[in-house]
Amino acid sequence: MSTQAGQPAPPTRSPHAARFSRLAALALVIAGVSLLCAILAGLGYRWGWWPLGVAFSMLRYAAYAGIAGLVLGIVAAVRTWTAATLRGFWAALLAVAVGLVVAGTMYQWLLQAKKVPPIHDITTDPADPPAFVAVLPLRQGAANPAEYGGPAVAAQQEKAYPDIRPLHLALPPARAFQAALTAARDMGWAIDASVPTAGRIEATATTFWFGFKDDIVVRIRPDSAGSRVDVRSVSRVGKSDVGTNAKRVRAYLARVKQAAGT
Repeated sequence: MSTQAGQPAPPTRSPHAARFSRLAALALVIAGVSLLCAILAGLGYRWGWWPLGVAFSMLRYAAYAGIAGLVLGIVAAVRTWTAATLRGFWAALLAVAVGLVVAGTMYQWLLQAKKVPPIHDITTDPADPPAFVAVLPLRQGAANPAEYGGPAVAAQQEKAYPDIRPLHLALPPARAFQAALTAARDMGWAIDASVPTAGRIEATATTFWFGFKDDIVVRIRPDSAGSRVDVRSVSRVGKSDVGTNAKRVRAYLARVKQAAGT
């Protein structure tokens, strides 16, 4: 059949191809909604739009939607490929990618939460943890207390993070203090107090997505090697920090060593 003499008619799109293209579009919409929901969950909490419980519920539903978008995207990708509808195929692949990012991220968080103990207070000196002074007014109304949890928390930390130890520097306390202060600034923390005579630095770190506030106190004391640096990082909210404070302490001590030239 031809529209004009010698010219073939354009190929018609089969109903199956159209159906699977619509499925690909649906998968992409669902995956996009899951990504938007996940992003807004954290930003909305940070901006004060909703409480933390609502934000966590949004993350859970974002994960479900991400899985749905992923599964539908896989089905649509297979079907549109066999139906030779490339537009639907690429839309399906994008849905798979977005769904995988959202669902995969939530799954990784879940695995990490199961791997670490449900604590939110990490210190290099559980026997005599550095104490907060200047930060205390900032923590008023915080869900987590500023006081250390004692032997129970120390035992869980020792089992999960045996590498968290004091840092010994072959420097006099005054130079060690300057290295510690430089490292704190390099970490991007807000410095709440810097008291060289007491060998104490207090700071606050703010997480990027949810805007969680975690407080840090650094203590520098003289010892036989020259100076001893202890640090403590505590979350204001959340029973578990999912390993964030331990990671922060490790990164900070590495920066102190670098700033000290050791």
